[in-house]
Amino acid sequence: MRQVQKDCFSMRIRSVGGQIGAEQLKKVYEIAQDYGQGYVHLTSRQGIEIPFIKLEDVETVKSELAKAGLEPGACGPRVRTVTACQGSAICPSGLIDTSALAKELDARYFAKDLPHKFKLAVTGCGNNCLKAEENDLGIKGGMQPVWDKSTCSLCGLCEVICPGKAIIVSKGDKGDKRDGNLVFTQEKCTNCGKCVKSCPVGAWQGKAGFLIYFGGTFGNQIAVGKQILPIIFSQEKLFSVIDATIAFFAKYARPGERFRSTVERVGWELLEKELLEKELLEKELAETVLPEMELAEQK
Repeated sequence: MRQVQKDCFSMRIRSVGGQIGAEQLKKVYEIAQDYGQGYVHLTSRQGIEIPFIKLEDVETVKSELAKAGLEPGACGPRVRTVTACQGSAICPSGLIDTSALAKELDARYFAKDLPHKFKLAVTGCGNNCLKAEENDLGIKGGMQPVWDKSTCSLCGLCEVICPGKAIIVSKGDKGDKRDGNLVFTQEKCTNCGKCVKSCPVGAWQGKAGFLIYFGGTFGNQIAVGKQILPIIFSQEKLFSVIDATIAFFAKYARPGERFRSTVERVGWELLEKELLEKELLEKELAETVLPEMELAEQK
């Protein structure tokens, strides 16, 4: 990336999900000392940049990075660095393995040429540390909860922590469990999984999946990404959705136009229509409907 100083560049290093090996960090240190000014810059998208690389040293620096398994990051009109939180492999709140998913996304889409930059992010749960809605396509870990009446103590904890107010617990006139009940309203559920994570008796169980947000931006123009699909449980289906979204962007975008601007111009309905034509939405709707027996038990 060109600097204001003549013939000086800030070398952006490719990273995946904010991870870089300890030995690789040693090489970054050496390059910053030998070819830069002895410091690095940590970017807002979990990347590392080494400022003040002279034009005459660029190829040498690339060669040195390659020795540690590192390479330059992406700039310009293409898929950028995939960001991710630590996810279920590390974080107690995590619902999905964000690191593994980020690596797969990077392998499939990194540096793919498009009409404008395209940002992907993966966040492990509703805490939303990676701010999924700020990205052109953001993925958030979600969970479809199911209540087991036979093991529930009707303690009311799930009702208290539910952000969507989808759970109402009543214990009866005398506080007796036998006279009480729990009502779960699916339409209000945000798929955060907090009821499952917090239940002290395991009365709530859940199936982890992916919530997808489209068209977020957080630069010159700020827009919050929209969730136009239900929760998706299959990683294969997730990739199908991303493939279709990127193909949509490549097909309809004008040069230099962000994905959000493209969708706003041609219409959100068209994006939904093309997803439907690929049978992405219709099948997922069928998969997210709970069996009638389970719904009856929850009521």
